[in-house]
Amino acid sequence: MISDERVSTPAVAAKPGLFYGYAVVGAGFVASVFIIGSYLSFGVFFKPLSAEFGWTRATTSAAMSVAALVMGFANIAAGRLTDRYGPRLVLILCGLSMGLGIFLMSRVNALWQLYLFYGVLVGIGMSAADVPIIATVARWFVKRRGMMTGITKVGAGIGIMVVPLLATWLISSYGWRDAYAITGIIVSVGIVSVALLFKRDPGQIGKLPDGVTEVPVTPSGVIARQFSIREAIATRQFRLFSVTWFSFMFGSQVITVHIVPHATDLGITATVAASIITVIGAASIVGRFGLSSLSDVIGPRVAYMIAFTLLTAGLLLVQFTREVWMFYLFAVLYGAAHGASFTLLSPMIARLFGLAALGAILGVILFVGTFGSLIGPMLAGWIFDIMGNYQLAFWISLGLSGVGLFMLFLLKPTGKEGGKK
Repeated sequence: MISDERVSTPAVAAKPGLFYGYAVVGAGFVASVFIIGSYLSFGVFFKPLSAEFGWTRATTSAAMSVAALVMGFANIAAGRLTDRYGPRLVLILCGLSMGLGIFLMSRVNALWQLYLFYGVLVGIGMSAADVPIIATVARWFVKRRGMMTGITKVGAGIGIMVVPLLATWLISSYGWRDAYAITGIIVSVGIVSVALLFKRDPGQIGKLPDGVTEVPVTPSGVIARQFSIREAIATRQFRLFSVTWFSFMFGSQVITVHIVPHATDLGITATVAASIITVIGAASIVGRFGLSSLSDVIGPRVAYMIAFTLLTAGLLLVQFTREVWMFYLFAVLYGAAHGASFTLLSPMIARLFGLAALGAILGVILFVGTFGSLIGPMLAGWIFDIMGNYQLAFWISLGLSGVGLFMLFLLKPTGKEGGKK
């Protein structure tokens, strides 16, 4: 079995040199490119799949909902496995599952295969997107946790920019089946390769977080108490933030699955519509790095409130968007909020509940968000099939974004933490 050590005792002195935590950040960056980029390419395959088999939009988008449900359950397992064995094993298993699922999409001939290959196998693979990566980065850094997490998740923004455009080119050049086969091979090799660079925590190499050589007297941002998973779930803070995360994931998955079909319904070409995803990816880089770095100064809760304000503004704008430039403006607002929301997740949970059970707590939070991911795409597809447009789905997403922002306003510290609130 490939695993990392469960517990390591760091030395108080170490040889000078480049801190290995930066290698972990780099590996997380590359893994995020492959994982998020390939997952969010589903929108560019949406119409080719629907057209070839005559599936309704609700039926086709249900594959994303199944993937979200499976990912939710898998996140819980991924969190516990990461806490126990380290991120390497989790990333290898998930990378193989995701690559296989995407490759087998090239062989789809029936609806059950769509749900099995994409919904189950890709859903399992997606549990590597956050828990093992950002939980590990949080263990390697304290003072610059927000910034380092942001740099890691910039890879997801690059993936959103590059992979959907690459998939669009592959589809136009070779057809959707070969495009899936090529993408699946690339994803498997890429994720498994970088997984080998991961180590659970700096104690494995005799160092402390941030590369320091001795424990600071009053470490900034380190909480006084480490919550267990049971203790965390029992808090009001956990419940409030769970509602916030549900709200975000609902709207996020509606946009992920349906923004490209929505744009093409309005007469925008498939290539230009795919470029909307690219702009979202570019803007998400600003959100991932900018707001996560800012969170080291203002705290993750305030940074989250800024992100949800941008999200709400973007979802309001999309109601009235008809021209390409308006779609790009929406993509900037939504992309910044999207990137920041995912990147701030680990710093927020670490600030509230500590590092002892970080992977498991992240897994449960992500599981709660799964229900938003499950309901959102299917409901939006069903609304389109009945009404012929996505307007009501976008209004519901907007309302939930407002609810999430209000929950963040109510969120207070656990009372067990130091540093910024």
